[in-house]
Amino acid sequence: MTTEEIIKDLNNIFIDVMEDENIVISGATTSDDVDDWDSLNHIHLVVSIEKHFKIRFTSEEIESWKNVDEMIINMQEKGI
Repeated sequence: MTTEEIIKDLNNIFIDVMEDENIVISGATTSDDVDDWDSLNHIHLVVSIEKHFKIRFTSEEIESWKNVDEMIINMQEKGI
């Protein structure tokens, strides 16, 4: 998948988890940029992403993400 395709899928996951149709993410998006992206919703996001892309993240990987771009890089390292 291209980065653009991953972002499109991730954006739909964010919309679903946050229940906000107005969310538009980019690689630079951080939790500070999205209303309701708190620790609980972060867990829901990770689980939804893992299910959608059929991958698993380690806790070290999840804790290392500072923005969506770092998440995508990690996903691409897993073959997405």
